[in-house]
Amino acid sequence: MEHPFPYADDNKRYHTLAYHLKKRFGRRVFKASIDAGFTCPNLDGTRGTGGCTYCQGGSGAFAPGPSLSVSDQVRQEQARIHLKWKDAPVIAYFQAHTNTYAPLDTLKRKYEEALSVDGVCGLSIATRADALPKETVAYLAQLSQQTYLTVELGLQTIHDGTAERIHRGHSYAEFLHAYQILKGHGIRVCVHLIDGLPGETQSMMLETARAVGRLRPDAVKLHLLHILRGTPLAEEFTAGKLEPMTREAYICTVCSQLERLPPETVIERVTGDGQREMLLAPLWSLDKIAVLGGIDQEMARRDTIQGTLF
Repeated sequence: MEHPFPYADDNKRYHTLAYHLKKRFGRRVFKASIDAGFTCPNLDGTRGTGGCTYCQGGSGAFAPGPSLSVSDQVRQEQARIHLKWKDAPVIAYFQAHTNTYAPLDTLKRKYEEALSVDGVCGLSIATRADALPKETVAYLAQLSQQTYLTVELGLQTIHDGTAERIHRGHSYAEFLHAYQILKGHGIRVCVHLIDGLPGETQSMMLETARAVGRLRPDAVKLHLLHILRGTPLAEEFTAGKLEPMTREAYICTVCSQLERLPPETVIERVTGDGQREMLLAPLWSLDKIAVLGGIDQEMARRDTIQGTLF
């Protein structure tokens, strides 16, 4: 029987990163998370201090940590990955904080150190729209001709009112400007979105997905808002000012967002990871298999696929 979705070789009804990388490299490829010791313009006072209200000092909680060199972090991650997938290639994922927020010489040194490790087949660089000066973008364009490169650009929401509430530190217009510059240089871009942000309704989340879909990004990551201990968001939650999404609402929202994204856009993530010991809510997110299975089941129940409503 013909598969209902053209960008899948299993039961998925959306364009997974695993499928994309297998097509690109001919085998399974994994990401090796790195904390290269960068900071963020929303932490150091350039755009703000304290970061976004959900931020617990950076998003690289699962990286080995900047006390190790970039190359040692990659090798440590490779060792973990190779316990299950022997000799699998890895993409060095600069995850923690804002990974283009440093002098160009520093960026070159760290990126090229990662690429020098045997078995590294590409780079993924997480950053913000306000940390992409011209000379950095020009270098990234050169790098994208030499290796498999993705710039992961955090947007979270198109709604500036929400962005102000979460202390994001830049506007949707600034994101669009940075996105268009990156795409104009031929750079692969993955856009990050967060569902369940304070004050947002499902219709607002779908509006974000629809607007991002019109940009035809190479990839999208859909995250659930995690409420972590020690963050301003945790204070809102404990004061009863924030209601986290239910699992049912999240699954429904993600499936509706997938319907509004173009089928060729790679969906690099449909849920996030919160450190168990730091997660206040929603605790149901710890059962990742149930979330992923719920999305598959809901897409099948609707008899829908990614891009149906694009």
